[in-house]
Amino acid sequence: MKRFGYRWLIIIILALFVISGCKYDNEVGMELLPSTDLFSVKSSVIKSKIRAYTYMEDTVRTDESAKSLLGSFNDSIFGNTTINFASQFRLSSYPDYGAAPIVDSAYLYLYYRLFYGDTSTVQKIRIFELNQSLDVDASYYQNTDLKAMAKTEPLTTFSFKPRIQIDSVYRDTAYQLLKINLGKEFGRKLAYADSLNMVDNEVFLNFFKGLYVETEKTTGKGGILSLETVANDSINGSAIVVYYRDAISDTASVNHAYYISSFCARVNNFMHDYSKTSFYGKLNKESTEDSLLYIQPTAGLKSKIYIDDLVNWRDSSKIVINKAEMIFQVDTIASDFKKYSPPTKLLLTFVDDKGGNYLPIDYAFSPTFYGGYLLTDYSYRFNVTQLFDSYRKWSEADKKYALDIKHFYLTTLNKSSSANRIVLKGSKSAVGIKFNITYTKIN
Repeated sequence: MKRFGYRWLIIIILALFVISGCKYDNEVGMELLPSTDLFSVKSSVIKSKIRAYTYMEDTVRTDESAKSLLGSFNDSIFGNTTINFASQFRLSSYPDYGAAPIVDSAYLYLYYRLFYGDTSTVQKIRIFELNQSLDVDASYYQNTDLKAMAKTEPLTTFSFKPRIQIDSVYRDTAYQLLKINLGKEFGRKLAYADSLNMVDNEVFLNFFKGLYVETEKTTGKGGILSLETVANDSINGSAIVVYYRDAISDTASVNHAYYISSFCARVNNFMHDYSKTSFYGKLNKESTEDSLLYIQPTAGLKSKIYIDDLVNWRDSSKIVINKAEMIFQVDTIASDFKKYSPPTKLLLTFVDDKGGNYLPIDYAFSPTFYGGYLLTDYSYRFNVTQLFDSYRKWSEADKKYALDIKHFYLTTLNKSSSANRIVLKGSKSAVGIKFNITYTKIN
């Protein structure tokens, strides 16, 4: 026991000697360093130097969107939006109608699950057959004249009230269906088609080019349907179904379906009327700033944002940017968000000195890191740290700054497949738009 205690005493003495030596070594040279801190973390908020304006979207593709839209909506804040729709229909199999088919009926089935607006308003649509072909490989935009691609006389006119129903089991919005009678004559066109017109889909799409669904501009509140055109795990997708009987065998009525598939061209046409809105006089102008900003999908509205103070941060070699964040606040009263749900995500892009419009590098690094989601405090926040850092840096090789930023655009993420819009606090409001910069200064 005595020998064991003696060994521990020697170990403790040696440990104290090492600790003492380390302390002495760490103090060597300290008198050569400045008495102040080497680094200091600071923050800056740019607010008064931000200008923002509401502009109309100019170019938005509307073909093969995740959801196809349809309807007419009189929004008390955003004016009227009226949306039309056209699509191809493809063969799922060779349609063998037999030697003597008797057509009983032909229906267009359009599925939908989501609706944005007033369900008490009757909507009216007209169905036309296309006489010009759509091309699934082509690009179509919001102002594509679909009516000019259709025959002059409609196949039918159809009125309906949208329905929203919650599935009691899954507690989610249930699928709803528009069942539109296209008439026996149209059914006979498909049933009596020459077999040479149905050898494959390329030939068939030249024979039957598709349908154009035109919405009548509503005088009531109205709303926008989100069509489920393509098949998923729950439905087979929207389709034309021909019901027929065989006259010779006198069989019971059977049917054949022509589906809208992911290989079909599907195109929307968006029309907006802002003439009666409160912001109409300031739209597309930079002479006067508004206290509110209006962001709308369906090739509607976006915000153009300038930060005049940004250039002062260039070539600040003695600072390191920790975080740069742009913050937008929702105006919950003007948005009427309890009645009209806001977009879950917005998109902030920048325009360079050559006029190119790009996503920040922060988005490529991580969309989650970049942000833009609607938060519980009803704000949208964008982390643009890497973008701002690139803007500040001087390239010795190129003898210029690595990146130039003329202005920003704020838009919805889903520009052609959603109707959710939002009103934000503008740069002249008390809350305003903020650009928060956290940085470390090297003293």
